[in-house]
Amino acid sequence: MTAAAETEVEHAPRRPRRRASGGGLGRYILLRFLLIIPTVFILMTVVFFLMRITGDPITAALGGRLTPSELAARRAEAGYDRPLIIQYFDYLGGVLRGDFGTTYTDRTPVTEILTTYGAATFELVVYSVVVALVIGVPLGMIAARTRDRWPDAVLRIVAILGYATPVFFVGLLLKLVFSVGLGWLPVAGRISTRGEITMSTILNPSPFFLLDALRLGDLALLRDVVSHAILPAIALGILTGGIFLRLVRTNMIGTLEMQYIESARSRGVAESRLTTRHALRPALIPIITVMGMQIAMMLGGAVLTETTFEWNGLGYMLAEYMKARDYVAVQGIVMMLAVIVAISNFVVDVIAALIDPRVRY
Repeated sequence: MTAAAETEVEHAPRRPRRRASGGGLGRYILLRFLLIIPTVFILMTVVFFLMRITGDPITAALGGRLTPSELAARRAEAGYDRPLIIQYFDYLGGVLRGDFGTTYTDRTPVTEILTTYGAATFELVVYSVVVALVIGVPLGMIAARTRDRWPDAVLRIVAILGYATPVFFVGLLLKLVFSVGLGWLPVAGRISTRGEITMSTILNPSPFFLLDALRLGDLALLRDVVSHAILPAIALGILTGGIFLRLVRTNMIGTLEMQYIESARSRGVAESRLTTRHALRPALIPIITVMGMQIAMMLGGAVLTETTFEWNGLGYMLAEYMKARDYVAVQGIVMMLAVIVAISNFVVDVIAALIDPRVRY
């Protein structure tokens, strides 16, 4: 290289390096949060009009049980004799005020249903996520370390069975074995009758049974709450646990073949340390990324799980109100589930961006 060329290279302007800044993270979080609004709005609009394809909710819920004049009076009282677009804007105004309407079968405010039974569904989903992680992550690591050997083949079959078997079938099997056959765990419900009596003594109780049991410091009550949650959580968690197993296995196999892993292996680092300290974290990033979608699947499976175990949550009440054709209650519950899914996806995206800055770009 000539001296002139060297001088030209030395004085050439350096290209600024792109850095992950706090401002970039802040913009990303703000954008993801703002996307919740149109998502929920579109779903709310679709559900509103779909619920009215077969007619107004009053006729659907009470038709055949009231005389035509009583039915017309109830329709006029609720405003369902007005044009559909006017009803839609009235509903939007009520939602903005936090009013989702009142059910027609039992005259209960929908907001009361959401707050009472939403906590039960939230608890069940949290328990199920814990079960899915406990099942999926360790078994996925074992499958990756024993790649193409018999433990890997067995675990892959287990994973396929886990996410292919219907959740209600798994729930029935668990009840037959551990409740009816062995008598180890309760058959159904969130808590026993004795536990409900104990819970009634709490001042300002929360809708979360586990938190209230911890507040009381009553070990018998805590065992009661946990024992009722084990089978529903396993039935719902196995579905996602199989997916986590496959994800961890696939990503850990790819990570273990990377150059920095080979360099560490050549220096004599133990295989177990390579797996747990160096390859596990990159393998967990895809799990965090898809966690939001899996929570949506869990909420869908919660309808069947809660019905199977008579777990009084939003899924159970959704099935009951659908049988009663109470579309106002169905509409409010579906809206709440949509908000939970949207917020869960937002939280998962933020966590993924904090762990892996490449997500933001």
